[in-house]
Amino acid sequence: MTTDQRVISLLPSATEIVAALGFARNLVGRSHECDFPPGVERLPACSSTRVSARASSYDIDRQVKQIVADGLSVYDVDVERLRELRPSLILTQTQCAVCAVTPRDLEHALHTWIGAKPVLLSLEPNNLDDVVSDIRRVAEALDDSQRAAHLIASFKGRLDAIREKTAAIESCPSVAVIEWLGPLMSAGNWMPELVKIAGGRPLFGRAGEHSPRLNWTDLIEANPDVILLAPCGFKIAQTVDDLHLLTENAAWPKLRAAANGQVYLIDGHHFFNRPGPRLVESAQMVAEILHPGRFSFGHRGIGWVSLSEGIMTQQEAVTNGSGR
Repeated sequence: MTTDQRVISLLPSATEIVAALGFARNLVGRSHECDFPPGVERLPACSSTRVSARASSYDIDRQVKQIVADGLSVYDVDVERLRELRPSLILTQTQCAVCAVTPRDLEHALHTWIGAKPVLLSLEPNNLDDVVSDIRRVAEALDDSQRAAHLIASFKGRLDAIREKTAAIESCPSVAVIEWLGPLMSAGNWMPELVKIAGGRPLFGRAGEHSPRLNWTDLIEANPDVILLAPCGFKIAQTVDDLHLLTENAAWPKLRAAANGQVYLIDGHHFFNRPGPRLVESAQMVAEILHPGRFSFGHRGIGWVSLSEGIMTQQEAVTNGSGR
């Protein structure tokens, strides 16, 4: 089945869902953050952010709080470009106003729209079941539910393959997934589910609930076996730049994970924080980290590195004059 829909996706995970369903050719516009699959970055960007994406964790937190306090949106939508592209379907989200464009950001554009208004589909993934539901909803909006069935079956099947292997593991390490370094936040939503599937025992965050703030006292008391650093929107190099927010705390070297070399950096920008088809790859990464003798999917060095590897890579970049 084909569709003549003209689609603008203002959410990276939605862009990935559209492409995974086989409708990449229908995309005519994207958000400023959409960069997968390769080639989608050539589409015109229809949004921008008021926040400096290359700032430190605390600076970004400060900027976002100030913007919200001023009653503004974190994002700007290019209304003129939106109209020029004549979309019949716009994909956005209501899960997090800080993470991506929301329907509120589109209110002015749609209120002043001339001619037939595009359909606005807002996604709200809070757990893995919601991700599956969103895949189905996007496919329905594109008039092809059959493709959704195939993609969902593959998505669930690949996760089940990991779950079946980890079910036989008697001892599951305790895992703290840190979603923001300054101030500390642990990972909620679908993240605890991924950790469980991968054979770990998630701490702090709860499946289906937003990521909670985390204080050092609780982190010290829990003393996790493994710490995964996957800041929202950060690539590995950006996380390395902010490591001092953790390592300069007097409690850091006393933590079991730090003392035993069980701290890992994950590309949160492309994987953990995008609730789409590549959450399977995210689960694979956790499985590789927690149970290296049982799993090897080839993600090490690309999607994740150990703390020491991340620091070494940064030092080499500085030495070669190619650091940020």
